[in-house]
Amino acid sequence: MIVLGIESSCDETAAAVVKDGREILSSVIASQADLHSHFGGVVPEIASREHIKAIVPVISEALTEAGLTLAEIDAIAVTYGPGLVGALLVGVAAAKALSFSTGKPLYAVHHIAGHVTANLLTYPELEPPFVCLVASGGHSHILLVEDPTHYKVLGRTRDDAAGEAFDKIARAIGLGYPGGPKVDKEARGGNPEAIVFPKSKLSGNELDFSFSGLKTAALNFVQKLSQTAKNKGVDTWDLFSRPDFCASYQHAIVEVLVEHTVEAARRCGVDKIAVAGGVAANSALRAEFARAASANALRFFVPPPVLCTDNALMIASLGGFMAMAGFPEADLTLDAKASLRLEDFSGIRTPAGNPV
Repeated sequence: MIVLGIESSCDETAAAVVKDGREILSSVIASQADLHSHFGGVVPEIASREHIKAIVPVISEALTEAGLTLAEIDAIAVTYGPGLVGALLVGVAAAKALSFSTGKPLYAVHHIAGHVTANLLTYPELEPPFVCLVASGGHSHILLVEDPTHYKVLGRTRDDAAGEAFDKIARAIGLGYPGGPKVDKEARGGNPEAIVFPKSKLSGNELDFSFSGLKTAALNFVQKLSQTAKNKGVDTWDLFSRPDFCASYQHAIVEVLVEHTVEAARRCGVDKIAVAGGVAANSALRAEFARAASANALRFFVPPPVLCTDNALMIASLGGFMAMAGFPEADLTLDAKASLRLEDFSGIRTPAGNPV
């Protein structure tokens, strides 16, 4: 089963070809990160226009890299949510046009579910069941992966996602966009215990996350520091080490992500944990997960950074698994869904009562 995947949910235009859900034949990504960095974040209108410019060349290059023509593709898979609606529409429109013109079946893929398959692409030996943390700019979820198309939501963010928490603080301290990688870089050499930031204690599902309180505490710290610096006529970071601040803030996020994921694995009785999504590229997160996994006799899996950020390989992979499992095809009425919840995704069997 050879699948062409298309991804355009945010600021990467991507296309890839994957065989049987696991074998990578090609991957092409056109990133807009440098363009949006001037604005401190993704500008939706600009992202949509850039997707329109890039979508056809990127698809063409992915097919060329795979050494295949459209006639040799068995199916097409596309991200239809969640994400920026204008950006999503570009990929969905391209995928529907290709499906209509070639007669190839079309599979509509949930972006967050797609991230999980980055681990299946990376590790041929990895088989479900395993617990997977998916952490990105807009989402933070803990999933029990029972098979490539069968997940159970164990925990989720109740407010800000981990990546969003990184981005907002990065802007506040002048690091810019994308925030996660810049905070990670700044934190190297810093003291993660310089500031003790609060950890949320949630009622109900203890595996859920909340980063709004942490973000507020960090912003208050910066604002008080800035006011003191202004009164003294010095630069803010003359009064306190910015690497120490970043290391402490990053540690607070990483600690709770790792603790909840390890606890989820314990509750489910599985011995494998994985992490996916853009935040999975964070060096401190990867190191802490490796340490915690070793301490708890767990096997730990994490994709290379290029498969943590948005890409079409994960979309082609999940589309292939859906096709092989006999899931229904999408038709030409398929539309982009900016706020698509995991339990509303027809391609994944998710038990009721686990909203994302």
